[in-house]
Order: sequence, then structure tokens, then C-alpha cells
Amino acid sequence: MKYFDAHCHIQFEKYDGDRTALIEQLVQEGVGGLVVGTDLASSRAAIELVEDLDGFWATVGLHPNHVNDETFDDGIYRGLAMHPKVVAIGECGLDNYRPGDVEAAKPLQRDLFRRQVELSLEADKPLMIHGRPAKGGMDAYEDLLAVLAEYPGARGNIHFFVGTPAIARRFIDLGFTLSFTAVITFARDYDDVIRSIPLDSILSETDSPYVAPAARRGQRNDPRSAKDVVAALAQIRGEDEEVVRAAVLRNARRVFSL
Repeated sequence: MKYFDAHCHIQFEKYDGDRTALIEQLVQEGVGGLVVGTDLASSRAAIELVEDLDGFWATVGLHPNHVNDETFDDGIYRGLAMHPKVVAIGECGLDNYRPGDVEAAKPLQRDLFRRQVELSLEADKPLMIHGRPAKGGMDAYEDLLAVLAEYPGARGNIHFFVGTPAIARRFIDLGFTLSFTAVITFARDYDDVIRSIPLDSILSETDSPYVAPAARRGQRNDPRSAKDVVAALAQIRGEDEEVVRAAVLRNARRVFSL
């Protein structure tokens, strides 16, 4: 394995027509990754997909935007979390961008997030955290940091990070890594934070099937774009691409105990 996609959803139906062929390509190109659950069905599907697949692992969790769609069953998710191919809990967290009534959603999302943090500590597995602030602010990150402060020892990754260098430092000080998507191949909004943080705090991800890189804008994304992310990270930081590639892979192995 040469590249690692720390967050993809190749169990989603968008891949039903060519999933087997795509996985064969990924294996040939040395790309591995985490198949991330967002609810019970997709968490189970992630486990089923990676169970006998080298180079891929799963996460299980309930996304904050599904808080009204599904009741989080601690016992069921606890059982899934103990599967040997499950290496993280999530996608979980807080979202202040998409709920129609943000204020009504906040207490529900916080309770759901706390339960998954507690599961991660019980299972001794890191968190895969979704944080999406309201437009123009950092509110979801501030709220995440406040909750995490209640749980010394919580660890994991902040997926699709869009925060400031100051916010990044606060997560890093708690022991979290930050992952970046192929958005960095066409948007310059994240250059400052990418330059400001230690290389050993960075992961590459694709959030497939979303946000394809510049060369494939508007198309379905897939984990092969982890290579584009690594190249962009190296270019933004002014570092050797092979050094960045090796470091990001090493970071993933450390964070997820691969």
C-alpha cells in the first residue's frame, strides 16, 4: 500500500455498477483506505465490503444529520465496533450547516456525539469526526472542542477539515489529526492551515463519491484521488512529494493502528 484514503464511502449505491472493478484498480495502484459508515445500514455494508479485502478497513457510526432518521442503538453499534476490521467510530460529530432548524438539532447532535465518543473510549478505537460550521464561522468546531474536553483520552481524526490554523492547533493539542480532500486541488482556502500544521498531523482523504479533484471536477470521485491529495499537499507545503506520501501513510497506520 502506497496511498491511504482516510475517508471514503465506496459501499454507497453510486458504486454498485463497478465496485469490483474499482477495487481491483485500487489494489493494483496501491491505494487502501477506510470505508466509512454514516448510519446502521452503511456501517454494516462497510464491514461486509472490507471483511476479506486487504488494505481496507471500516468505521461504524451515525452521522449527525441522521439524528432524526435513526435511533442510535448503543448495543448494536457496540457489537459492530468490536469487529476486527472496524478501526474507528464514526462518521460522527456536529453539523451546523445543513439542519433546517440548527438550534433544535444542536442538543440532539451533541447527545448523539457524546454517546459515540463514549463508545470509542470503551472500544479503544479512534473517532472519525464530522464537523461542519455554519457559513462564515467556526461554531461547530468550537462545540466539538467543548465536548471533547469532557473526555480526556478521546482521539481520532477531524475529517474534511475546513477550519483555521488556530482551530487546527487546538485539535492537534488534543491528539487529533486533520484530513484534507481533493478540494485542495482547486481551492486555495486551506493553504495557510496546511502550511501551518505539522506533517505528522495530516491525513489524505477523498470523501468519495463527493468532491472529485480538479482533473475530474463534476464526476464521481473515488479513492484513487488520494494520490491527487498527496500531490497537492506536497505542492502547498513546498515539500518533496515522496516525503509527504510516506508521512501521510505512516500517520494513517499510527492513528488507526493498521
